Amino acid sequence: MSFFKEALMDKKKEVVLFSSTAIALYGYDQGMMSLINTNSDYLSTMGIAEDDPLVGIIVSVYYLGCAVGSVLASLLADIRGRKPGIFACLAVTALGNLIMFISGLGFRNGAMALMFVGRIVMGLGVGGIDSVIPVYSSELNSEGGRGKAMAQEFQSNIFGLVMAFGINLGVTNALGKENQWAWRIPIIVMQIYPVLLLSFIYRLPESPRWFVFHDRHDDARKAMVDIYGEDDAKEKFDDLVQASKDESSHSVGYNDMIWPSGSQFHQTVVTVMGQVNQALTGYGAVSVYGPQIFMLLGFGVQKSEYLTMGNYVSYFFLMTLAWMLIDRVGRRFLMVGGAFAISACFLILTILGGLSMNSDQLGIPNLAVAIPGSIMLYFATGLFGIGWLSEPWLIPTEIYPSTSRAQGAAISVVIWGLANFAVTLLTPIGFNNLNYWLFLVFAVTNLFAGWWTWAYSPETGGRSFEDNQAYFEDAKEHNTWAVRKINKGEYRHMPNEKADDEDGESAPLLGNES
Repeated sequence: MSFFKEALMDKKKEVVLFSSTAIALYGYDQGMMSLINTNSDYLSTMGIAEDDPLVGIIVSVYYLGCAVGSVLASLLADIRGRKPGIFACLAVTALGNLIMFISGLGFRNGAMALMFVGRIVMGLGVGGIDSVIPVYSSELNSEGGRGKAMAQEFQSNIFGLVMAFGINLGVTNALGKENQWAWRIPIIVMQIYPVLLLSFIYRLPESPRWFVFHDRHDDARKAMVDIYGEDDAKEKFDDLVQASKDESSHSVGYNDMIWPSGSQFHQTVVTVMGQVNQALTGYGAVSVYGPQIFMLLGFGVQKSEYLTMGNYVSYFFLMTLAWMLIDRVGRRFLMVGGAFAISACFLILTILGGLSMNSDQLGIPNLAVAIPGSIMLYFATGLFGIGWLSEPWLIPTEIYPSTSRAQGAAISVVIWGLANFAVTLLTPIGFNNLNYWLFLVFAVTNLFAGWWTWAYSPETGGRSFEDNQAYFEDAKEHNTWAVRKINKGEYRHMPNEKADDEDGESAPLLGNES
């Protein structure tokens, strides 16, 4: 009986499972909207044509909601606790999803307006989740396991993407694109996530780090005893209290983070550019408009949908390499190498897309272009998952002090929301006007993302929170942001050795010990 209790009720496992399931919400929406955008009944209910810019606007306003929700959730999570912040976000997500489901159900007037409301409200919830969950997870993991934990959570994000697209594809094939339930069923199935998580959240521990930084030491002790047992809790508690004292004199607010004169402005620029560069890789577009890309390569509608499903499944399994590598070779290596490799893939796709569009004049069989183009897109998608899916979310949780970690994560989500709003809004316009030349645009933007990361983003893996914060102090002393010029380029790569007796912020709360 004790074996089953330990296996089923271990707090470390519960936190990872909960966080992973919550992050899957973000992926589910991307997979959900891919085929909804091409459903005839959906377009008719909304009163728009398939090539209408409003199709992209309906998708993209969700990201504006995410941007606002991240700020509100970070404030709530700082004031009331990580768990209340997550609870509120899940409830708002469920409400937004329900509004989307009933949009145009039995009526047409006002259907689009209600869909806009549903998209924004759901964005508020999911944006808040994407802001608070990485902070919560990072605060409960050691410096040697933060990357793996985050990458595993984002593999669940891809599972949500695969699940949504698979359900969408199944009901579309069964009911047809003219049936309203072919687009409503995938929407309402999403309710499984927030409802399941809301019923489970009471079991989770609050972050002991949050308790300590709010002078609730008795609650912090109880939380640590709940996680570790009486013997280990005291030492970990003393370390955490010392970390709190070290940072208590360094209160940080948004003004310190967003203005050039602020003490945390450098960290904010690294955070902002991480999300901007992630958007510039183009994979927000690939996730939402996957079938249209395969059609551009020369496949018919149905084959394009099946190939998109295959791409997402491949994406999910290749993401395993991300959590195997991220704490071994570092975030920076994967991001720089990934961006340059994705750029090469998009350059090849530009050539193949041009051959596909002109295959009749050139006398080239469609499959001679479409098959290598599909392989290249599969390869590029996997590279994005390994190098860029989780890293821009992880780094902000590693470079800010505890007093501003939630705000830093909120800034990250705000930029992610605004950047993806722009990408998902402009991508259908780009397809309609640029065709395959859109691949060349992404090839260039990936080159920029790789260069900027190589030049200015430090390696945060394998280091304690204090070590990473020390980098930014050193940057001030050296009067430069170029990574190679700070401490002889020490932060271009993972540290060779770590001290065995690190404490404070580097001490694990939910470590990876077996």
